[in-house]
Amino acid sequence: MTTAPSPVAARHRPWPWCRQCTGIALDLGSARTRAWMSGRRSILDAPTVTVPGDSATHPIQRGTIVDTPGTARMLNRLLGHRLPRFGRPLLILTTPVLGGIAYRAEARTAVEVLRPRTVLTVPAARAVAMAADTDLTHPLLVLDVGAHLTEVTLLTDGAVTDARHTALGTGDLSTGDLSTGDLGGLTPPAQITDAVVVMVTAMLDQDHTSQTRDALRRGVLLAGGGALRPDITHHLTRGLRTPVQTVPAPHTAAVRGAARLLQAAHAHPSATGIPDLAHPH
Repeated sequence: MTTAPSPVAARHRPWPWCRQCTGIALDLGSARTRAWMSGRRSILDAPTVTVPGDSATHPIQRGTIVDTPGTARMLNRLLGHRLPRFGRPLLILTTPVLGGIAYRAEARTAVEVLRPRTVLTVPAARAVAMAADTDLTHPLLVLDVGAHLTEVTLLTDGAVTDARHTALGTGDLSTGDLSTGDLGGLTPPAQITDAVVVMVTAMLDQDHTSQTRDALRRGVLLAGGGALRPDITHHLTRGLRTPVQTVPAPHTAAVRGAARLLQAAHAHPSATGIPDLAHPH
């Protein structure tokens, strides 16, 4: 068993980067898996299921990899045939901000099927900020409303300094008739936005600096499929009493941010700005 290098060691490690090397940016969501490969213009966007059809199971649930072999099989089905026969890609993987070591370990095991030369992990919130080309020299609140997980993250100088999440997302929302009040027995959008307000309030209460308050005054950066729903953005603006800025194409923001980091890494490793998040093999 190998141990991850220290931040100092990773920063000065002579990694084998090159401009022509294959690279993969990968965002593993509970509902959708999105990937971008160097040399391609489009983003691969597919359901996060082990196999297509009625026998499909979901190997990732609410930000947790519950079936690592199934995740590996899915990745091999989606990306294996797209890789060059020879050569090992650089892979940048977005991770839930509270996924921790356990998530990264399971994810690295799953992506081994793609034969990566090096795996870098980046918090999804940081990737979203990169996709939005946001100024990271000031505190920033990033809100990601996914299909089955909603995360709010405070970034300070680009690093995660606080984060909260709730196991609710757009996949839990009612599909009932709002005009008649028939919510179909599922979660109304206001429940998600109320949970976000509670999380942000807790961050404000526990922050003995002015960073969270400064970030809130600046406004919230919103990503994820929930950003495509006007009812959610309206409730968030009213509940948080601050501007809510939606990232362009918010459902693919995380993988596009990872792709930007991938392109920077191909040019020069120090350009990524995330050497301390690297987990080389």
